[in-house]
Amino acid sequence: MLRIDPTDSVPIWKQIEEGVERLIATGILGPNDAVASVRELSRELRVNPMTVSKAYRRLADAGVLIVRRGEGTYVASQPPRMASEERRRQLLVSARRFVALAKTLNGDRQESLEVLSQAWDDMGDLEPPDDGGTRDG
Repeated sequence: MLRIDPTDSVPIWKQIEEGVERLIATGILGPNDAVASVRELSRELRVNPMTVSKAYRRLADAGVLIVRRGEGTYVASQPPRMASEERRRQLLVSARRFVALAKTLNGDRQESLEVLSQAWDDMGDLEPPDDGGTRDG
């Protein structure tokens, strides 16, 4: 479910953090769902447990995850909504990576837009609810 790219310039803990946020945003992980333990995820991703722990701690500090001592780590019942400026910033960062990859592969704008549209369609019913464009919180 969660993948990292050790060759990416984005730190691994940030990739894990963004990956968990993506799983929540797409509905793969829902409110109150358990997430993999630090040990399990570090073993699965083949990364240092401290790296996973840092990502989980940051997500807990942001109110996205809840740690229940002795029970595990869970998605918050109502994860905070991302501010529209931050959402746009994250989309732009990812879009720049996508464009860089497309140019490296000698892809053109039209092909890239078609692939992006296909990826959007592949997500099907996993679109977030319409909130009028305001996700400040």
